[in-house]
Amino acid sequence: MSRPVQTGKPEQPPNRPAQLVERDLLHGVGRAVADFDLISEGDRILVAVSGGKDSYSLLVLLETLRRRAPVHFDLVAVHLDQGQPGHDPAPLADWLRTQGFDHRIVREDTYSIVVDKIPEGRSYCSMCARLRRGILYRVARQLQCTKIALGHHRDDAVETLLLNVFFAGKLAAIPARLLSDDGASIVIRPLIYCAEETLARFAKSQRFPILPCHLCGSQPDAQRKQMKALLSRLEAEHPNLRQTMLAALGNVNLSHLLDRKAGEVIHLDSGPPPRTQK
Repeated sequence: MSRPVQTGKPEQPPNRPAQLVERDLLHGVGRAVADFDLISEGDRILVAVSGGKDSYSLLVLLETLRRRAPVHFDLVAVHLDQGQPGHDPAPLADWLRTQGFDHRIVREDTYSIVVDKIPEGRSYCSMCARLRRGILYRVARQLQCTKIALGHHRDDAVETLLLNVFFAGKLAAIPARLLSDDGASIVIRPLIYCAEETLARFAKSQRFPILPCHLCGSQPDAQRKQMKALLSRLEAEHPNLRQTMLAALGNVNLSHLLDRKAGEVIHLDSGPPPRTQK
């Protein structure tokens, strides 16, 4: 059983030394690996590197962990060039080569598909993510990788929770470990305990060559950005709100929800669930 997510811990000050920021992040990654059994002996992990601060940080932190861990595992960095106009993966490829990472640059024109299928003004994120995920599953099989590591962090999890509650009518966020629908791939998110603000400070100290996302950047009113702004406004009045929300995701009281399937599980040992009273 996973340990409860800590709450009430103040965010780290913005002038915190870079080595302590890295230590904080490594501690979060280590906790996530232990809590959710993310890495095993002999794993070959595909690390999806988009060229953003989070995926760069994920790769560097996992490499540091790899060198220190009592179990042996390998990393292969994969960048998916989705054919966006103006996208140039060369700075990322040069950095990966200089740092000595085993890596692949894969080009698949999903951009044309997304802009053709999604009406102007609607968010591209969902379809873009589905197409990208399918390609990563295929590449992972080709490279004989046992797991796929993605750079989603704490803030992504709580923003996704709000998106699902407000716009999809369901209680769901981002799991730290997920088996794909076909059972062929395991997706892990080692940064799930890490705050975006801390990752941003780490990325700045590391001077990663960040690649812009022109597709997402062209949509200033995307719903996820609205959730991010909402949380920032609320956290100005209620410090550590995001951390408390993350804790809630690991402290679920099924008996106090309205899901009939959850009721069947709760009442499994005491007969069928009671009929709903209207």
